[in-house]
Order: sequence, then C-alpha cells, then structure tokens
Amino acid sequence: MNGNPRPVLCFGELLLRLSSPRGEALLQGPRLDAHFGGAEGNVAVALARLGRCSAMVSALPDDAIGDAAIDSLRKAGVDTSRIARAAGRMGVYFLTPPSGASAGSVIYDRADSVFAAMRSYDWPALLAGAEWLHLSGIVPALGPELAEVGRAAIAAARAAGVRVSFDGNFRGSLWARWCADPGAVLADYVAGADLLFGSHRDLSLVLGREFGGTRETRQHSAALAAFERFPQLAAIASTEREIVTFDHHRLSARIDTHDEAFAAPPIDVPGIVDRIGTGDAFAAGVLARIDEGLEAAASTGLALAALKHGIAGDHSTAGPRELEALAGGFGDVRR
Repeated sequence: MNGNPRPVLCFGELLLRLSSPRGEALLQGPRLDAHFGGAEGNVAVALARLGRCSAMVSALPDDAIGDAAIDSLRKAGVDTSRIARAAGRMGVYFLTPPSGASAGSVIYDRADSVFAAMRSYDWPALLAGAEWLHLSGIVPALGPELAEVGRAAIAAARAAGVRVSFDGNFRGSLWARWCADPGAVLADYVAGADLLFGSHRDLSLVLGREFGGTRETRQHSAALAAFERFPQLAAIASTEREIVTFDHHRLSARIDTHDEAFAAPPIDVPGIVDRIGTGDAFAAGVLARIDEGLEAAASTGLALAALKHGIAGDHSTAGPRELEALAGGFGDVRR
C-alpha cells in the first residue's frame, strides 16, 4: 500500500492480554486466552500488515515472555530493533469480553513493569530516519515520570522534523491513580502533535468545555476549537460508534482539517468477534494513507477498524487484500 521506507515509530507499552472465553466471568472456568497487545503495538502491527514500514519503541523483560512478545511483532513485519530489554515483568491486563447485556471489563496489572520503570531513551538516535512518531494518552496515564518521558519524545521528534501522531486513548482507571486533572497533561501532548486521534469527548476533556449539537456538528465544532487552541495541529481524525446490539455496531469516521473535512460512509459491523484494538486499526489506516488525502485516509481507517471487529486478539491481521474484498461488499466465501 505504501512503499515509504521511512518508518512510523510507535512508542508505548506492550502488554500480555489474558481473557476469559465469551460468556464466562473472569476465572469462572479454568481457561484464559493469551494474546499480546497494547495500543501503540497494535498500530505498529496494523501498519506492517498494510505494507507500511513501522517500528516499535518500548521496553520488555529479558525472558521467554518478552521473547514471545517480540516474536508476535516480528511475525507481522514490525521492526523490533528499538525495543530495550531488562530484568523485570511485563504488564498484563485481564479482559472479560462483552456478552449479552454486559459491556465487558478490563483489569490492569501493569504496575512496576519493565516499561513503567524505563526512563532513559536516546530519542535522537531512535528517531533517526523516521517519518512519524506515534504515541497515545496511555503513556502519560501511567504516572508523572512516564508523562515526562512522553513529553521528551515529542519534543525530540519536533526538533528532528519528525511528524507526531497522538491518540487520546483516555483510560480513566489509570489516570485516577495519580492525576486529578488529566486534561492539562494531555493538552501538553496535543500541543506537540500534527495529527490527533480524538472524539469530541476527548477534546472536551482537553479544552475544558462541552460541545453540543448533532454527531457531525459537535465533532466539527470541537475540531475547530482545537485548531484554535493548538494551531500546529494539521488534522483530527475521529470515529463514532452506534451500538445496535452487543455484537452489532455501526461505525462512522471523519477527518477534520483547518480548511476541510471528510466523513466516510458508515459501515455496519455484525457478528463482532473482538472489539479490542479497533481504534488502533483505525489509526493505522489513517496514518498509512494520510498523505494521499482525507478520503483515502478516513475510508481506509474506517474499513480497517471494521475488519478488526472480526479478528480475535488485539492485533489486526487484515491487509490490502482484505480491504479490497470489503470494498466489494459482503458476499460469499472467496475461493
């Protein structure tokens, strides 16, 4: 899809996900399904699956679990040479999947992980040759020290002429442990970004005001307010989700810039297998094609997010062939 050899660097924590089978409470039965994930790692994998050069910047334990996590990225084609290794533990999260009337839930067990303890990154060296730095609001949510690490990464990227992509990815349970005003911290990150992934709710948190109106008008109003506050922002990409039933959603997406906006036609997603990582798939699709125009970026991001709903685990395995098949509409099995 994009032969650009300059990588998108994705900076964040890689996690081990342990989930109960659908329809079971956590530890109701003896089985937990294991997958590797983490927002920024999900973006790196989805980009690589699309044929876009991507690399992961993170820290992992120097043990068999860390080896397996790296293998999961390499299998997709992600450059893992920038991942630090050290003694310690990998962050874990436990997922109870949505089922029936239950929306599902997540329990984090990531305190004192190798990534959470890492403070020193040689950003000029890590960023050399990169086109984008992508990170999310999960990095600063992990604590004040990690918030400073993220700020340093953004400052180094801007000094090196590397564009910055930032996904708000608000995680209230993480912020509640240390910060009473996450909006102020997130504003520092948005102030350094060229491309923001965020809904009107994310922008309300950062800007300290609410946005009313219809779905389209409130997102556009929020985007205009964000452009006024953060003039270096070039684009804001967002999705909306209408929940028809627990396993049938309707997705829409748009990208706003200072001068124009494009809204991709909604996609119905029935028979949902796994919702985790769908926003990361959207981010990857947008990043892969943002330089080709708003329509290409928004449509690819939305299609990739829709496809991810049918893929188990955090990582998207969809590539150009699957995107092409989806563009042709739902039909019979391809043979």
